[in-house]
Amino acid sequence: MVTRSSRISKTVKIGGFGHVDPVLIGGNFPIVVQTMWKDRLSYADLPEAAVRIQRLKEMGCGILRFAAPDLAAAEVLGNLAQEVSMPLVADIHFDYKIALRCLDFPIAKIRINPGNIGGEKKVRAVLEKASAASRLIRIGVNSGSLPQDLRRLVDSGELENAEALAQAAEREIAIFGESGFTDFIVSMKASSVADTIKANRIFASRSDAPLHIGVTEAGPLIAGVVRNATALTTLLSEGIGDTLRVSLSDTMENEIIAGREILMAAVEIAGEAGEGRLGAQPHGVNIVSCPRCARNSFDTHGFTSRWQDKLYALDKNVTVAVMGCAVNGPGEARHADIGITGAGDKVLIFSKGKIISTIERSDADAAFEKELDKL
Repeated sequence: MVTRSSRISKTVKIGGFGHVDPVLIGGNFPIVVQTMWKDRLSYADLPEAAVRIQRLKEMGCGILRFAAPDLAAAEVLGNLAQEVSMPLVADIHFDYKIALRCLDFPIAKIRINPGNIGGEKKVRAVLEKASAASRLIRIGVNSGSLPQDLRRLVDSGELENAEALAQAAEREIAIFGESGFTDFIVSMKASSVADTIKANRIFASRSDAPLHIGVTEAGPLIAGVVRNATALTTLLSEGIGDTLRVSLSDTMENEIIAGREILMAAVEIAGEAGEGRLGAQPHGVNIVSCPRCARNSFDTHGFTSRWQDKLYALDKNVTVAVMGCAVNGPGEARHADIGITGAGDKVLIFSKGKIISTIERSDADAAFEKELDKL
């Protein structure tokens, strides 16, 4: 059995002021799934963005990060933060003045990179304002933006990349400590699965700071999910990680779904040792679907694509089966609370192995929704 380590990180809070939801991170609190907004926002985008953020929240997203590359983007993000309850994070590189402006709004967390924010004086200015506003800071270290001296040591082979990531984070923590700032979370990400795992192991052995984990620049959907699943289930099984993001060249919705599924897999692997932060995760909807073959008489791919985001947004602990034919329909998926499959030119809806409805293909979605609402 995979067991969790005894590491208990410090607890910090993001949000919890005004209309912004409070989210507790670290300690024995549930691990939080995050994602990042994919495009630049304009003022015209805000109403639609608020609706989508609510949908992401319903799907299991607890924190949402936005890039703020300039002051104009900070203004737009600040206005959005006034309209939504989910804690929003401003991702700042290069210009500390953007971080200072973001702190004028109900933006719940600022992410800065110690390799490019511009020196200790500028970091301290951000810390002073964040402290006065009771805001959280994320120290975000990436392989691609290490401090120059550490980068030279890595390039010369004198220092492992994973160790450099940990040292970069520790340097920033030292500055925070000198300023008396304690409300922070740390992330160390690499595009390498091995470096991501090793850096977080090193840091976790030295500090109780809460950790945000993930593989950066992980790639398109399939490659990205595989790389993140490998790294994150490894770390989670060792008790390392307090929030996570599955970074994908794909939609935010798929990042959230992947994150939830990785947590569910970690619970299954850990067994009894997964009680607490892993075991506290709501399982929600579990989708079982067959890959489809020449026997198929029902378009499992199309149906799953249409229903996936809706199902993951449901506040129900149910198993849904989407099967391609009668061979692996009610029989093979007899454990499902609700299922749908094909039988010749008809569609069957079943529950716990028993057929409850036989319908025309054109009525499949409406009939499925009706039965799902009964659960």
